[in-house]
Amino acid sequence: MTMKITNLLNAEGRQWRKNLQNGRYRGKVVENPEGATSKRSPTLCGTNYPLSISFIVVNEFCERFSYYGMKALLTLYFMRYLHWDKDLSTAVYHAFSSLCYFTPVLGALIADSWLGKFRTIIYLSIVYVIGHVVKSVGAIPDVGDTTTHIVLSILGLVLIAFGTGGIKPCVAAFGGDQFTEEHAEERTKFFSIFYMSINAGSVLSTVITPILRGDVQCFGGDCYALAFGVPALLMIIALVVFIAGSGLYKKNPPEGNILLKVCQCIGYAIKNRWRNRKKSHKRAHWLDWADDKYSKRLIHEIQMVLRVLVLYIPLPMFWALFDQQGSRWTLQATRMNMDFGGFILKPDQMQMLNALLILVFIPIFDIGVYPLVRLCGIKLTPLRKMASGMILAALAFVAATVVEMGVTNTVVDPPLAGQSLLKVLNLAATDVQVTVPGSVPFPHPIRPYEATQEYQRLELNGVNQSLAVTVEIAGSSTPCPLVFTEQTAYSLILYREAAGLQCRLVEDQIVKSEHGDAYLRFVNAYQEHLNLTVGDQDFYAPKGHGVTPHEVVARGEYTDVMCKAGQEEHPVNLGLLDFGASYTIVLKGVNDSAPGPEGRVVPHKMEDVRANNVHIAWQIPQYTLITAGEVMFSITGLEFSYSQAPASMKSVLQAGWLMTVAFGNVIVLIVAEGAGLEQWVEFLLFASLLVAVSIIFSIMAQFYTYVDGDQLDSMFPTGDEEEDNLKKDQINLSPNPGTDRDYKATKM
Repeated sequence: MTMKITNLLNAEGRQWRKNLQNGRYRGKVVENPEGATSKRSPTLCGTNYPLSISFIVVNEFCERFSYYGMKALLTLYFMRYLHWDKDLSTAVYHAFSSLCYFTPVLGALIADSWLGKFRTIIYLSIVYVIGHVVKSVGAIPDVGDTTTHIVLSILGLVLIAFGTGGIKPCVAAFGGDQFTEEHAEERTKFFSIFYMSINAGSVLSTVITPILRGDVQCFGGDCYALAFGVPALLMIIALVVFIAGSGLYKKNPPEGNILLKVCQCIGYAIKNRWRNRKKSHKRAHWLDWADDKYSKRLIHEIQMVLRVLVLYIPLPMFWALFDQQGSRWTLQATRMNMDFGGFILKPDQMQMLNALLILVFIPIFDIGVYPLVRLCGIKLTPLRKMASGMILAALAFVAATVVEMGVTNTVVDPPLAGQSLLKVLNLAATDVQVTVPGSVPFPHPIRPYEATQEYQRLELNGVNQSLAVTVEIAGSSTPCPLVFTEQTAYSLILYREAAGLQCRLVEDQIVKSEHGDAYLRFVNAYQEHLNLTVGDQDFYAPKGHGVTPHEVVARGEYTDVMCKAGQEEHPVNLGLLDFGASYTIVLKGVNDSAPGPEGRVVPHKMEDVRANNVHIAWQIPQYTLITAGEVMFSITGLEFSYSQAPASMKSVLQAGWLMTVAFGNVIVLIVAEGAGLEQWVEFLLFASLLVAVSIIFSIMAQFYTYVDGDQLDSMFPTGDEEEDNLKKDQINLSPNPGTDRDYKATKM
């Protein structure tokens, strides 16, 4: 969402470009710069809106649909298709996000110094399309092996990052270039339309692409190839639409990159200071060591920018929390109840809530919240708003922590090295008591056709260990020698045969399905072989207490499952197989425990792993808080950066702002891979860190003095005499476009 507003301010803030487009400098008409297109674009339906902007708006809608639709699927794609664990999936997701925010600097350099915005958008969009195509091909199971899929996926993501990041600083600015200065009001409305197209693409894609992934089956599973292919198609459409308007665009040539000049000035000051380190005379500021080559105005502007950049140092922590909506929060959603009364929400669709809420909250805060706070006598400066936004984001993660603790209650903690888990299923006709050597005995007798409520953790002496389990039944003890393997969960099934009490140890499935599906297995206590079909899965349970493997079954009501016993079929009601649960269903003859027709098969259902009983609606508070924090932090931060930067340095601060997003994702990458914490602890850690950072930021803000960038004109007049000096020093100093244009003409 940051980039949505960044693009607008970055484009709207370059007043010198607007003047250059009009061919005016200090009230004088100047010739068009070489290479600029001077013809006026046809207008839309008799208005003052150039027809060319319709191509730009459609292009942006398709590109944002492409980007957000692809990104919404990434975490689940890594886990379910590439079979990575959640930590690696989170790390790669944030590494990709980080790269997407580093590359805009490269795109700005290319556009301003070499190709111009139009050609930069074209060439990098081609890279973008290639990346999408490669990513989609990598999602086709028949194309190579797992290594091939990983290589294609990573290559595709790298190309997408360079494509989307490279065009970010160009598209909105290029749209603003299409308007002349006398149509400034129309240009402002264009940016509103542009912003709406971004959000429309974001909302629709986060709804549609998860449906294409989950509801359409291809290659025997979720159709990631289609879900990635549709965003690829939208990016192709975006490129075609943009090229189609080529003859209508007003195209300005490359104008030189101020970011490069800032770096050169800073580098020269540092080098000059080092050369003169032994001299006694000092300068008021270390940048003043560049005053023999660069103008005082440029040096002062850089000083203003550096003061703001220092305030940026704590900001990445906010983005470390904010961008986890697409990773950790999506993974949290996979372990929740997603049923909305007939409509099943997909975990990756929840991300659309942020885009919807941002459109609602912006007018609410501008019209309601901020005026109300002012009426209470509280002065809300931009930096105070940003600090408040940090606190709201921290509260969002406190809410996520509470939700995660509720979600964790339904999860069975897996056994560690040197441990096993054991529960007991009693299919005998009387109560049993089980004792495992070296462990606390199960506290209560286990009744017929019941299982222990919780797993008992067994400590082993090695990878494998034989234990003589003792079963007490009907006043006698029966030894059951069993072999346990570390990091494995078991069920001990007890049943009677003519030879006496039998013990059968079977492995259990305790890891919840990341799809929200249920795991199901059957135990046959009937006297015939049994065959069942539940959903798309077939089960065969041999007689003699045969046990089927666990199979994944889609969540739903199964009230009329046909069970074939020999030549007969019996309807079986399995009831609701709920999100994330693991079930063992014992099939027995009805006469084993209750009166009824002879030989009828009845199920006895037991829940080994509890279903996801926390509804996904409980994520709404954390999304609400993080979006409110975004409004106060992100939008205010961009406005603050814009107001505190000199006109010629606004692009420099935009680059710095994007870097805070990139480094925020790097923080998540490091924590996800290195900390190894439980998820709720990790959420609480992030919340605590952001509170600490907000306190540091608030202290730093107390020492900041707000400035007015327009005062530079009175401090450093840009008359003809100074212009001559600038040309002689071969430096472009003025934020006014005339200086830049005249200098270029001299050089040429």
